[in-house]
Amino acid sequence: MTRLLALPFLSLLLVASGPAASKTDPAALSADVKTLASDPFEGRGPGTAGETKTVDWLVKRLTAMGLEPGGEDGSFIQKVPMVRTRIAGGAMAFGDMPVTQGQTISVTTVRPDATIAVDAPMVFVGYGVEAPEAGWDDYKGVDLKGKVAVFLINDPDFEATATDGARGKFGDRRMAYYGRWTYKFDEAAKRGAVAALIVHDTGGAGYGWSTVIANGGENYDIVRAPGEEKVPLQGWIEHDTAKALFAKAGLDLDALRVKARQADFIPVALGDLRFTARLDATIDRIESRNVLAKLTGSRRPAETLMFGAHWDAYGKASDGTIRPGANDDAIGMAGLLELAHQFKAGKRPQRSLVFAFWTGEERGLLGSEYYGAHPLYPLATTAANLTLDILNTGGLSKNVVLVGHGNSSLDALLTTAARAQGRVVTPETFSERGLYFRADHFSVARRGVPSLLIMQLGGAPDLVTGGTTAGQAWLDGYMKCYHQACDAWTSDLDFTGAAQDVDLFFAMGRNIANSRDWPRWRPGFEFEQIREATASARRQVKP
Repeated sequence: MTRLLALPFLSLLLVASGPAASKTDPAALSADVKTLASDPFEGRGPGTAGETKTVDWLVKRLTAMGLEPGGEDGSFIQKVPMVRTRIAGGAMAFGDMPVTQGQTISVTTVRPDATIAVDAPMVFVGYGVEAPEAGWDDYKGVDLKGKVAVFLINDPDFEATATDGARGKFGDRRMAYYGRWTYKFDEAAKRGAVAALIVHDTGGAGYGWSTVIANGGENYDIVRAPGEEKVPLQGWIEHDTAKALFAKAGLDLDALRVKARQADFIPVALGDLRFTARLDATIDRIESRNVLAKLTGSRRPAETLMFGAHWDAYGKASDGTIRPGANDDAIGMAGLLELAHQFKAGKRPQRSLVFAFWTGEERGLLGSEYYGAHPLYPLATTAANLTLDILNTGGLSKNVVLVGHGNSSLDALLTTAARAQGRVVTPETFSERGLYFRADHFSVARRGVPSLLIMQLGGAPDLVTGGTTAGQAWLDGYMKCYHQACDAWTSDLDFTGAAQDVDLFFAMGRNIANSRDWPRWRPGFEFEQIREATASARRQVKP
C-alpha cells in the first residue's frame, strides 16, 4: 500500500527536496491570536456582535494583503443561514425520576419550535450502527417512530475483546464515523424517533461531562429543507444517571454494553419507562458568514487547493463569561493569514488557492457543512483540503502528530515536509476519539475531497525542550482549558511549534498547487468511491 500511495506523488516529493527556510513568524501568530481572543471580540459567537467584528477584521486583513474575494458575488463572504436555539426552561423525567438540565442530562434542539413536548417510550439500540459492509445492524428492523432512541457513544469495536463479534469490524479502537454523535442523531431522525439520547462516557466520547454541558442548552443548525429536519430533542445522559435509569427498568447497563458488541444484539425496550419533557426554547434565525479569499492559479485556475480553519468560538454567556478560543481556533486563523501572506508574496502557484475561515464549527461544523452542500468551487476539482485546528503552543517539537494517519496519499507529503524540518510524523495517540470527524475538513472529506488535519489534541508533542514528558504536561494543561474561559492568550504561550506546523502546510501546499497529480484516498477508505466517481470531471479540466 505504501508504494501505491507514494508512486503517484513522485513528482510532488521531488519538488520538496532540500531543507526549506522557516517562513512563519511566531510573533505574528501571537499578535493575531492576542487580538482575536481579546474581550472586544466577545468569544466570536455566530450571530453576535463578536461575529461582525471578527468577519470585518478578517476581510480588512485579506484585502490589505491583496487577496482576491473568494465568496459570493465578488465578495469575501458566503452567507450561511442558521437557526439558533436555547432551552429556556421546563422539566424532564425518566418515569418518576426527574433529571436536571446541565447536571444529569444535557439536551438541545435544532428545530425552530418554541415549545418541545415529548412523552414517549425508550429503546436502547446499542451503538446504533447500521453498516452493511461490516455485516452489522443494531436496529434489526425495530420501529423507532414516536420513540426515544438511547445510544452508547463510539462504535462497537471501541471496547471489543477477542471474544466479541465486533472485534476488528470497525478499525479496532480507532473510531469509525459510526461512533460520532452526529451519525447517531441523524440515524434517529431518519428512523422517526422523537428524541435521541447518548449515554456519556469520557473514554468513548473523548471529553468529560463538563464539555458536554458547556453549551448551556444552546445549539445551532443550518436551515434545513423540508424532509431534512433533525429530531425534536437530542442530547446526552450523564453516565451514573444512565446506570440508574437502566436499573430502574430492571436492566444492567454494563451487561448491555457487552451484548452491544455482538452482531446478534437486539434492541431492548426500557420497560414501561417513558421519557417526558416539557421545555420552552428561544428561537432566532440568523445569517452567519463564511469568509473566503482566493489566489487564482497561474496555469490551472479551475483546479483548487483549499486551506481551512474556523473563526468561531463559544461567544459570551449570559453571565458575561467569555470563552475566547485562543487555541481553538484563533491560532488556526492566524496560521491561515500567514499562509495567505506567504503565497501572495511568492511566485503565483499553478493551481488556485482558497483560504476558508468557517463559521459554526463549534456548533457542529455548520459553516463548512453548508459550503460542502453549496460549494463555490467544484469539489470534484478541489485537489485537497488542509485544515489547522488547535496547534502546539508548548514550543518547538521533534514530531508532528497526524490525525487520520494512513487515510490518504497526503501523508507522504507531510512526511517529506516534516523531514525537511528534521521532524517525524507520529500517528495520533487517541484514534478512538474520532478526531478526524470533528474538524471542518470533514465536511468536504465525506464528499470525496482528500483532506489532512493537524490538530494537537491527537497526542502529546515531543518537545525539543523536555521531550514527550513536557509535551504531555502541555497537552494536559491545555485540555483543562478546552472549550473553557481559560483558552485565552497569555504571554506564556510559545508559538514556535505552531509556526513549524504552518510551515509544513506551506511546503505541502506549494507542492500540491504546482503539481499535475491528484491526491488520493487509500484503497478501501470509506470516501474513496465518492472521489473516484468524480474522476471524469477532473480529466476534463483544461490545462
